[in-house]
Amino acid sequence: MTGIKTTGEKKLMLFSGRAHPELAEEVAHQLGAQLVPTKAFDFANGEIYVRFEESARGSDAFVIQSHPAPINKWIMEQLIMIDALKRASAKRITVVVPFYGYARQDKKHRGREPISARLMADLMKTAGADRILTVDLHTDQIQGFFDGPVDHLFALPLLADYVGAKVDRSKLTVVSPDAGRVRVADRWCDRLGAPLAIVHKRRDPDVANQVTVHEVVGDVKGRICVLVDDMIDTGGTICAAADALFANGAEDVIVTATHGVLSGPAADRLKNSKVSEFVFTDTLPTPGELELDKITVLSIAPMIASAIREVFEDGSVTSLFNDAH
Repeated sequence: MTGIKTTGEKKLMLFSGRAHPELAEEVAHQLGAQLVPTKAFDFANGEIYVRFEESARGSDAFVIQSHPAPINKWIMEQLIMIDALKRASAKRITVVVPFYGYARQDKKHRGREPISARLMADLMKTAGADRILTVDLHTDQIQGFFDGPVDHLFALPLLADYVGAKVDRSKLTVVSPDAGRVRVADRWCDRLGAPLAIVHKRRDPDVANQVTVHEVVGDVKGRICVLVDDMIDTGGTICAAADALFANGAEDVIVTATHGVLSGPAADRLKNSKVSEFVFTDTLPTPGELELDKITVLSIAPMIASAIREVFEDGSVTSLFNDAH
């Protein structure tokens, strides 16, 4: 026989950036592993330095970093971590991005615009990523922007089961806050056996985050409405949609979203909204000023940990969601 056989086994190593260490710690706990000790700091001019304090040679490396504000800093840190692992001879590098930055810029609405979600995928590939593991992309086609495997996890089972256990299902209506979320809302309807309604919104094309008109399509009078979205940023769209539902006779409104971006005026809007509960996952850290009674944060860590285990063991990530579609 030519060549040399090794007796080494596959080695899973977990690395975390500084953006959302609580989530990474919880993922490591769920896996029964520990995060690799990492030295990371900013130079005086803002440049980022990263060094891993254990050998990563030959490892199956998973780099966990969500993209909260300041978003560009944390994206850059993750790219630097990927590059460090590539140069440290990691065998395979999986980028774990619970919240994928720039996902909203996934197509050109008008001339001379970038497709930044594609640029993000190219940056990760160039840095040395072999695969991406992410949660609830803004649109499914972003998976095709990365030239390699993309494991797309869905928070729907987690969120829907939480809501379904809390409310009277016979009075429940699932509401899509705009036409773009109808397919996701449809899956909710299938899972909870509830009818669908849609809030049709018209945006002002020249003003960011500005919605002008809302019309409710479907019967919401006397119903408990659950508004389902992938992310809530400033909260303007979702709070206006909730107001439209109440104006059309809804008894109660619950809002669910995978990613609580919650920028700028979001804190005040959520506090002052008539919505009874906002349900998020912890793909992003919740700002301290938003620790309100009406905000519930569910842990996405068990799902991410299960997916990492399937990838490491060459199993099936899809099997985790066979009942989610």
